[in-house]
Amino acid sequence: MSDESIDLYLQQGMHGVRETKPDERRLFLGSLRERVIIALTKGQVLRPKAYDEVITAIESNSDAALLLNGDIDYSRFSVYIKAANKHGVPFSIVSNRESDTPLGLILVSKDAVDKQSIYVEDDIFERSKG
Repeated sequence: MSDESIDLYLQQGMHGVRETKPDERRLFLGSLRERVIIALTKGQVLRPKAYDEVITAIESNSDAALLLNGDIDYSRFSVYIKAANKHGVPFSIVSNRESDTPLGLILVSKDAVDKQSIYVEDDIFERSKG
């Protein structure tokens, strides 16, 4: 075993296995951009009316998973959780106090989908861009 591989082995033992694209994973609630089917900002999740685009995406992607930002009150997700349960889409509430992502809800695939446009771009989205 070379010195480099021993050092890597020790580092992984002390700090865990290296994570690919950590900044991207913090932004996308633990997932990667290439797997995102659709995403809403925190402000969009707080909107009283559910987004039809998200409901449609849940209905047509039963093999996906719904990631919900744990900083947002659970009741704000109820419409999306009901749709996910109805169509067999698992959901997870992601709480990461070390990361402050602007995203509130993400529907992700197990594999890369590489969609060019993943956001619902309305006035709330535009305001969140600053």
